[in-house]
Amino acid sequence: MEALVPIMFASVAGLGHAFEPDHLLAVGNLVSRRETTAEALRDGIYWGLGHTTMLVLVGSVILLSRVTFLTSGYFEAAVGVLLVAMGVSRLVGWNKPVNVRPARYQHRLAYTVGLLHGLAGSGALVLLVMSEIRRPLPGILYMLVFGLGSILGMFVVAGLCSIPFTRRMKINRALKFGSILLSSGLCVGYGAWMVFENV
Repeated sequence: MEALVPIMFASVAGLGHAFEPDHLLAVGNLVSRRETTAEALRDGIYWGLGHTTMLVLVGSVILLSRVTFLTSGYFEAAVGVLLVAMGVSRLVGWNKPVNVRPARYQHRLAYTVGLLHGLAGSGALVLLVMSEIRRPLPGILYMLVFGLGSILGMFVVAGLCSIPFTRRMKINRALKFGSILLSSGLCVGYGAWMVFENV
């Protein structure tokens, strides 16, 4: 019964995990490319699915084999590089048309970014789970419930971050560029800080 207590709170922890700075910046950057809230919300779901996929895969390996090499700070640095690249890419193509590819390709980037974020954070999370839950099955269950919470959290984050960029806001060109410049600058700055701190 004691092992089930952390699992009961896993979804709440996952929901809060979605609001970490690097996650907010990555999803904010992604949804700034969208023109409708529905598209942005799908990005949030795909990001959450990617994050949960990697969390369960890597977490299961760590829980079942007790390996520790997957907890390296280099994964965090890789996320930093990704944030820098996303920020620069958004600035370079800030005024290019969006959604020119078929629908099935539109959210692959969000899923891939979620995968990489999951790789960076899973090691530390699993070590935390291992300190509370000794058996593998409850540990994996915890990660699944945590992942569902993070998907819900990213759904909310994507919806909120998309508001300044939707067509309904009808913001002018200068204001749109200013919003993109701010979000991309934060993305580049925080990503560079992550690289500096983890290399």
